[in-house]
Amino acid sequence: MKLGRNAIPDITVLQAFECAARHGNFTQAAAELNLTQSAVSRQIRTLELQLKVMLFERVRKRVVLSQAGKAILPQVISLLRQTEDMILRAMASSDGKNMLTIATLPTFGNRWLMRRLPAFLKAHPETTVNIASRSEPFDLSGEDFDIVIHYGQPVWAHATCTYLCGETILPVAHPSLLRSHPIREPADLQSAPLLHLNTRPRLWAEWFQANGHEDATAYHGHRLDQFSMIIEATLQGLGFGLLPQYLIEDELAAGTLEVALDCPMSTANGYYIVTPEHKYGTPAARAFQDWLLGQVSR
Repeated sequence: MKLGRNAIPDITVLQAFECAARHGNFTQAAAELNLTQSAVSRQIRTLELQLKVMLFERVRKRVVLSQAGKAILPQVISLLRQTEDMILRAMASSDGKNMLTIATLPTFGNRWLMRRLPAFLKAHPETTVNIASRSEPFDLSGEDFDIVIHYGQPVWAHATCTYLCGETILPVAHPSLLRSHPIREPADLQSAPLLHLNTRPRLWAEWFQANGHEDATAYHGHRLDQFSMIIEATLQGLGFGLLPQYLIEDELAAGTLEVALDCPMSTANGYYIVTPEHKYGTPAARAFQDWLLGQVSR
């Protein structure tokens, strides 16, 4: 069944719905959209008539989403985001350049990708990049990414996963902390201050187990939500960090961080280049993937 043009809501009507849903208030939505409150009310009513459902319920002096409103809100947000991305891509490519949208993990992007990206752009001056970072899983259906750099397993619906590299982690610390807490064997770290990554809470326990020790103290210590924060906390001497070696190449070379114990551990997961099926094989995505693989092999 194909809808007639008059049955498809106007983008401004969808914007009014999303804004009113976010504020729970038509007046605040009107202020954000630079409209009158009555204009927002008319747009919401237009959408309700087109969809033949009630989208809001009045509760005291607020409006709250109905069940139907809650059901369509995620799709409306996704559609508005895709529309904005399409417009930005068109504006960015008005100078004749290709826009490449890349999604990456925050610390990987900051400490590995950004340091190497100038070489890619120098080799591909016709390309402009748009880089987004996410700590949570990426949504390929809701955001128009060309390439995703993913840590985990190569399982992703409607996408192609290409192995990029594995991960080796090492216990490291600031030199001053190593002087006050000398480490000669894994057991010495069980009484030391440890720094933990929230998204990988078992990392220290797995490292101890791999080195022949199991202890509840493996879970003690400060918890942070990104590797970049653990790196900074380690540099400040707050504790021992268990960090991927590729993220701290400069610090190890400069001596601002030192390996506490030469007992590296390879993690079970790896880094993968994920390309949505409808993007696979596009020249910009292919060029970037080949460049990434070349950087790792180097």
